[in-house]
Amino acid sequence: MAKQYPGISEQWARFISEQHIFFVATAAPEGRVNVSPKGLDSLRLLGPNRLVWLNLTGSGNESAAHVQSMPRMTLMFCAFSGAPVILRLYGEARAVHQKDPAWPELYALFPPTPGARQIFDVAVDLVQTSCGFGVPYFDFRGDRPDLREWTEKKGEEGVREYWRTRNAVSLDGLKTGISEQN
Repeated sequence: MAKQYPGISEQWARFISEQHIFFVATAAPEGRVNVSPKGLDSLRLLGPNRLVWLNLTGSGNESAAHVQSMPRMTLMFCAFSGAPVILRLYGEARAVHQKDPAWPELYALFPPTPGARQIFDVAVDLVQTSCGFGVPYFDFRGDRPDLREWTEKKGEEGVREYWRTRNAVSLDGLKTGISEQN
C-alpha cells in the first residue's frame, strides 16, 4: 500500500543516501514527458522539504526546458537490494545556472565535477512510498568513468560549445536557458 508523508523523514533520508541511482521526471504543458536516470554524487538533501541535484552534461537537457514553463518535478528511488520499496518525491523545481547568484553556494555542496550544467533546487511537497515488489535485485559495481572522461577530453570551452549546439533546445523546441545563463 502506498503511504504519503508531508516531508522527507530521517528514515527516508537514510534510504535515499543508500541509493546509487535515482530517476527524474518532468513535463511541459505540451509535448513529451521526460524521465532520466541520475547517479554519481549528485544529490543533496537540505531539509525535509528541500533537495538539490547537480545536473551534468548529457545528450539532452529536457528537465531544464520543462521546469521553465511547468516547474513540477518527480524524483523516484527504488530499492534494488534489501526490503522492497519505491520512494517518490513530488515538488516544484528551479534550474540554477552558473550565472545565477545561488550557484556558488549550491555548487559548493558537491565535489568539483567537469560538465556541471545546472543545479535543480526542488521544493518537495509530497513524499510517497509504495511496495516495490516488482523491482528486481541488482548489484552495484561502481560508477562509470565515461562522463568525466568525455568532459575532461572536451575541455571547458568544448563543453560550453556542446551546450550551445546540443543542449539549448529541448526535443519539443523549448529553450533550456543554458545559452543565456552560461
